[in-house]
Amino acid sequence: MKSLELMVERIILASRWILVVFLLGLAVALGVYAVSFLYKLAKIAGGMFTLSDSEMILAMLGLVDSALVASLLVMVMISSYENFVSRFDQGGDDVSFLGKLNVGSLKIKVASSIVAISSIHLLQIFLNAPQYDNEKIMWVTIVHIAFVASALILGYLEQIMSKLK
Repeated sequence: MKSLELMVERIILASRWILVVFLLGLAVALGVYAVSFLYKLAKIAGGMFTLSDSEMILAMLGLVDSALVASLLVMVMISSYENFVSRFDQGGDDVSFLGKLNVGSLKIKVASSIVAISSIHLLQIFLNAPQYDNEKIMWVTIVHIAFVASALILGYLEQIMSKLK
């Protein structure tokens, strides 16, 4: 019976390597998103003399939004690998942040990133308010408030959990 238990434990531990497929997929998605970012940047650069101030601000907010989403992907890839698959071999590189993103801090950082992305999206909608009906603006604002409340609750829960340790 003990050998069966050991075999099950080894299979479960080895299955964490399946996560690598998902993380590599996220790396590919990040590359695709980088190409999309460069395309958006080229469009903005091509129209820099014809875009109005508000159009330029909206375009810049779109780029900031893209950068936040890309950062979120990197954060999830690195911390997921580090926490669930294996430790990185640093090999002399100065990557001092490795090992500091545990599951709790990752949740807070992901929630904060989602709030920041939602804030930018909401600001873009407010800057283009005439193009949206009041009901859509209301629902986007409610969803944003839900993201903010969730991030605050996660932060509070993480604070409680760190005191219990």
